[in-house]
Amino acid sequence: MYDEEQQHPEHGPLAGFTVGVTAARRAEELSALLQRRGAVVLHAPALRIVPLADDGELLAATKEIIDQAPDTVVATTAIGFRGWVEAAEGWGLGDPLLARLREAELLARGPKVKGAIRAAGLTEEWSPSSESMAEVLDRLLEEGVEGRRIAVQLHGEPLPGFVESLRAGGAEVLPVPVYRWMPPEDTAPLDRLLDATIARSLDALTFTSAPAAASLLSRAEDRALLPDLLSALSHDVLPACVGPVTALPLQAHGVDTVQPERFRLGPLVQLLCQELPARARSLPIAGHRVEIRGHAVLVDGDLKPVPPAGMSLLRALSRRPGWVVPRSDLLRALPGAGRDEHAVETAMARLRTALGTPKLIQTVVKRGYRLALDPASDAKYADA
Repeated sequence: MYDEEQQHPEHGPLAGFTVGVTAARRAEELSALLQRRGAVVLHAPALRIVPLADDGELLAATKEIIDQAPDTVVATTAIGFRGWVEAAEGWGLGDPLLARLREAELLARGPKVKGAIRAAGLTEEWSPSSESMAEVLDRLLEEGVEGRRIAVQLHGEPLPGFVESLRAGGAEVLPVPVYRWMPPEDTAPLDRLLDATIARSLDALTFTSAPAAASLLSRAEDRALLPDLLSALSHDVLPACVGPVTALPLQAHGVDTVQPERFRLGPLVQLLCQELPARARSLPIAGHRVEIRGHAVLVDGDLKPVPPAGMSLLRALSRRPGWVVPRSDLLRALPGAGRDEHAVETAMARLRTALGTPKLIQTVVKRGYRLALDPASDAKYADA
């Protein structure tokens, strides 16, 4: 496997790439992981978490569980479980709730939830190795749920088919809504992230919850930009989801996503470290190896930041490597350049300066510009 970090440790595997982060919680952790590997991060929370400690719905669910103990309790998130216990303590119901939870079969979706359960002085009966709610559901259905009373701590997003399947199996299901996802109060950062995605200023967009994906799609629809967003995510901007449930809103719109095998932030970042460099265009030009990334270029492994106009020209040239690209075509590739072909010359001069190797791009008098593709590579790209 190609290890970019070992090849070029001075800049990291994500150097030259811009990654969008939609997370509301743990956004700082994800951003730090990406930045440590060289990425530029654009963060805008696609939603906000609204705790329900003062909500009558959560209070009613808690009292119902205390009045009649459930047979099984499914805990889905650490933050949600802790929030539930803390809210119960605030109402003076902490001890009665914990007493009921001790009587029940307590299932934890993953290791972080197990930690929250044990911190409350409880012990889980079982936890799936996959951290998947589908595996939790399979276990419950295999055991048989007919006539069983099952409390499910919800985590702000729908659990596709989970509650319905339990009820279809004859269980009495008690939803415990600990917090809700809501749209952000200030949509300006989200709009900037949306615009950057559509403009292809991002190389990847990360999602750590299904509500975040749904919220971004909803905002795009509100602004009549949904087709543009779907086009960007389907062709140019890599949508990376922490797991299959997170990907569902995007898949419902026909958008394919990449997901790590382990549904964690670390593996998500490592996946991007593999995917983005592998998607970068790499060409042998004028005796150099040139790799074209999102906002920078690697020339023989050296990172060269390039202005946006220069990147637009370089991408236009790389689509036809070795071929002359007319100034008129390059002018159309420049955003907001108008009709002045002098803008191409100015941007080209800055591009050459940024690359530090002027001979990479040749001027063909009265015709345009071309990448000085190595002769041995001409045949390979002749029909490109």
